[in-house]
Amino acid sequence: MTQSTHTPSEHATQACIEACSHCHQVCLATAMNHCLEAGGKHVKPKHFRLLMNCAEICQTSANFQLSSSQFSHHLCAVCAEVCEACAADCEKIGDMEECVEACKECAESCRQMGSDKY
Repeated sequence: MTQSTHTPSEHATQACIEACSHCHQVCLATAMNHCLEAGGKHVKPKHFRLLMNCAEICQTSANFQLSSSQFSHHLCAVCAEVCEACAADCEKIGDMEECVEACKECAESCRQMGSDKY
């Protein structure tokens, strides 16, 4: 069975759902545990909001993909942008390697899904 060039494979979709779910969990846990406990630059409003926004868009992106929404590719493109911004901000602040890696992985997966128009 050949895959259409316009439809992501089931494997790619599942991998993206997993990356989004993982990023959601890591960003939420990092914000609520590491950042709140570390204080200082970790709880500056812009950074903290970005972590929470990233967690939310990742969860929503996974949900849209799980429901086979016709809007999944649009949401994945936005999710990739938010994850890239979150990874860059966490990297700049430092001591947040797990979050940086989860965001980068999710951004890459979502970027691939977001470029597919299905």
